[in-house]
Amino acid sequence: MIDYVTLLLVNMISGLAVLAFFLWWGLPRKDGRDWAPAFGVSGLVATVAGFAMTFTWPIPAPYASAYGEMSVLLGTLFLGAACALHCGWQLYPLGIYAFFPGVAAVLIGVRMIDLSLTAAPLHTGIGFIVTGLGGVCAGVALWKQNLRVVRIVGGLVMLIAAGLWVPTTYVSYWMHLEVKPQASANTDTRPQGNEQQAEPAQRGEGG
Repeated sequence: MIDYVTLLLVNMISGLAVLAFFLWWGLPRKDGRDWAPAFGVSGLVATVAGFAMTFTWPIPAPYASAYGEMSVLLGTLFLGAACALHCGWQLYPLGIYAFFPGVAAVLIGVRMIDLSLTAAPLHTGIGFIVTGLGGVCAGVALWKQNLRVVRIVGGLVMLIAAGLWVPTTYVSYWMHLEVKPQASANTDTRPQGNEQQAEPAQRGEGG
């Protein structure tokens, strides 16, 4: 099965960075249509790949649920933001929706640390916690968008969350590109050689 985690993570890093810069530079502007494509691309990848992971479970159950479902929620939020920006709608209703997936991400992070999931549970758990807090802060920033300090803090939380996932993401890409010889190929060739050697010996004994 395909491991979608690297795709989900690099897309999430990109999306969180876009959201951080949008809170700083794009949100104060009246026309935010220039930002719609960036949110749309990130939202599309997160939604499609997240749904695939949620329904097919290409990795063990707890990870498929944590990464897949959170990616779907993030992706739909970004798609909603892209649509709202393109149409000139208010964004703060999306902030209300973002609050609850944000709390869920915090819960997942705490649980990952508690159960010692993944090879680095503390780092992964903190990543989920900070990303979840970013969702909560984004909602506050959209609601209080006229307060510059709120937008700055919200953007910083987004960048910190993105930075926490960078080592995991790019180390995973580095490791996934390593092609290892298939063990089955080696185990298959050795018995065939033994059988070929044993077959003439049996014929000699029978003759």
